[in-house]
Amino acid sequence: MTRLLGISGSLRTGSFNTALLRNAAGLVPEGVSLEIRTLHGIPLYDADAEAASGLPDAVVDLKEAIASADGVILATPEYNNGIPGVFKNAIDWASRPPGDIARVFGGRPFAILGASPGGFGTLLAQNDWLPVLRTLGATLWTGGRMLVSRASGMFDENGAMGDPAVRNQLATFLAGYTGFIRQKDD
Repeated sequence: MTRLLGISGSLRTGSFNTALLRNAAGLVPEGVSLEIRTLHGIPLYDADAEAASGLPDAVVDLKEAIASADGVILATPEYNNGIPGVFKNAIDWASRPPGDIARVFGGRPFAILGASPGGFGTLLAQNDWLPVLRTLGATLWTGGRMLVSRASGMFDENGAMGDPAVRNQLATFLAGYTGFIRQKDD
């Protein structure tokens, strides 16, 4: 079984990116599971708090979920043409202490997708993740791109994706990414 971790970079209850991951969970290929996480409970990074108390439980849980996954999908919103601060903050926490970066991120396959109410999807935020993931030593899958634009009309009130073409695009994205992970493991 290939185990994927999907992290939604939005705290919003009606998050398009969380909805995108929920839809993805129903479209993963056979033999693949997708666990979805949000960033709730992760405090703002504070080196003084880390020195005094160590890592918060929510951070330890996120780090271990990343480290135990065969692959990680970042579902990134785009705020002001970039990565949301809350999402970058969570990854910054997960990189602590620096000696643990290789265990958590090193060589781990990451994929990026995102949904936005704007017309360009999350193109700029996805691009902004590239130097972050490179710095952490993650392996970025670049075989596909999943940008959901005009997301406010893409999901119904229950978060289900209504557009069959976008569902097919998401299924193709997931098949390509999991194929990449399986090939890497062979």
